[in-house]
Amino acid sequence: MEAPGLPSAPQPPRFLLRMWVVIRDGLPSVGRYRRYLAALAGPMALIWGVTLAYLIFAPDRFDSRMTLILPGTGVGGSLNLESIGQATTNTSSAFSSPSLSPTENYKRLLTSDVVLRDAARRAGEDEDGFPVPAIKLIDQTNLIEVEMPAADPETAQARMVALQTAFLGALDTLRADEANAREDADGARIAELEAKVDEAQKALLDFQGETGLVSLDQFAGRVSALDQLKANERDRRVQLAESRAGAGRLASTLDISLAQARMAMRLKADPEFRELLSRYAATASNHAETGATLGDAHATMEELSVERDALRLALGARGSSVSGASEAQVLKFADLAVSDTRERLFATLTERDAGRSGHQAALAELRRQISEQNSDADELVEQASRLADLMRDLRVAEAVFSSALARLDTNKSDPFASYPLVQTLESPSLPRSRSAPSPILALVGAIAASILTLFGFLLVWLRQPIIRKLLPNA
Repeated sequence: MEAPGLPSAPQPPRFLLRMWVVIRDGLPSVGRYRRYLAALAGPMALIWGVTLAYLIFAPDRFDSRMTLILPGTGVGGSLNLESIGQATTNTSSAFSSPSLSPTENYKRLLTSDVVLRDAARRAGEDEDGFPVPAIKLIDQTNLIEVEMPAADPETAQARMVALQTAFLGALDTLRADEANAREDADGARIAELEAKVDEAQKALLDFQGETGLVSLDQFAGRVSALDQLKANERDRRVQLAESRAGAGRLASTLDISLAQARMAMRLKADPEFRELLSRYAATASNHAETGATLGDAHATMEELSVERDALRLALGARGSSVSGASEAQVLKFADLAVSDTRERLFATLTERDAGRSGHQAALAELRRQISEQNSDADELVEQASRLADLMRDLRVAEAVFSSALARLDTNKSDPFASYPLVQTLESPSLPRSRSAPSPILALVGAIAASILTLFGFLLVWLRQPIIRKLLPNA
């Protein structure tokens, strides 16, 4: 049985052991401390020396600031001249185009040689020594920030005021030049448009005198009459198709042709034929009834047979003389003519055929009139088309001429079409403190440079353990 062992001492954390190994292995010998300090002293002295020299010897600079703003909406106007025309002006927003930026244009104008020389003359300074302003465009806004440097606050403000005045003067000059150029171009254009109006009016009057067609109402009346004839022709075609379909359907239902129906109607209309038909029907019926009880050789049956045959021959002869058909055809339709219902259907079929004939005659007459109308239609249409073109040309020429006259004045109502309006959001300021040299920025830069230098020397100091850690087999 083993005796219980003594309690072991607690182990230090592993990261402390690793740090001790790094420090132990990375510490240089005592003789190397002076070399590290000597090597570090040079860069540190250079960094802080440059910083102190900048703070002591750099000239003071004061910046005057100014903020400009450009309106972001366009303007529009409309002038209506009764019975003459309309003149409309519509200035789109300067920022509506994704490819053009008025702020960029104005930024370039602020730094242009013309504006800077003008500002130098206004400020009473040498044109070649006038500084270029610093310009910043604020994203997602229409603002332009301008900074003008100088050795003292008053000079910076005076330079900024001179720059503002020169910039606005340059804009006014550009707008005036544009207005003069447009007015000269519009004057030449108006003379050209006036000549076109006279030419269009003369061409219209000559055409009206040659053809006698002075308005489109004459042509519209002819076209309306022709359209009405065509509409009637379409209605007649529908009615004709309806009559044909009805007659065909009725003939199919009766299983008879139209000629046969006419023959049956003529037979039924003849009194003698109807009398013979009635007697024949009565004799045939009597023969059939008697034949049910008596034989064919009985005297009564023979008499009825002779009488029936005689009536049948008389019926065929009379029907042939009335209808012009053969006796066999007449005897075939004799039973059809007996029914009053079929007689009425025959009458209906005949009426449908008569209506169809009437529709055909009316359709032929309508087509004749349409043909007469169409014979001159091509020439009339061509004349009307030419008249409409001439009238349209005259109206367009007059409208364009009238609009150009009105536009001469309306164009002058908006001088900011090409060069948008610019306003001063912040007037040129009088600097309250110098902008450079800045002790805070200089100290921040020196401290940052010192930290980077110390970090570099630290890496050199610990290079051996770092290399062994990265390359254990080296």
